[in-house]
Amino acid sequence: MAGLNVYSALVVLFLTCGAAMATKENDQIIKDNNCETKMGLPCVLEAFTSIFETGTISSKCCGELVGLGKVCHSALVKRTLENPQFKDLSPARIIVKSIQTWNNCLALIDSPSPSA
Repeated sequence: MAGLNVYSALVVLFLTCGAAMATKENDQIIKDNNCETKMGLPCVLEAFTSIFETGTISSKCCGELVGLGKVCHSALVKRTLENPQFKDLSPARIIVKSIQTWNNCLALIDSPSPSA
């Protein structure tokens, strides 16, 4: 759990220092990894709602999120936070929700399905 708090603190520090550099870096990561083409729109909306609002993400969309990869997931969340439309959101809270969503999906995908 301490690792999560350290990671969250580092991400918040990263977000608050050098946003212009971060924007270019995140855009490059997204472009290099074709991040915007790896999830279907319904699952993008579920993941967004789970992280930036109040909602849940289905097992199917967890599979797509994990398939997207952590690098893409993190870069897309950071880029969204850099959008002026989301300036009133707490970056620390969003990063925590992003990590929780990722970890929950990873656990769901990695866990064996119950036998019938």
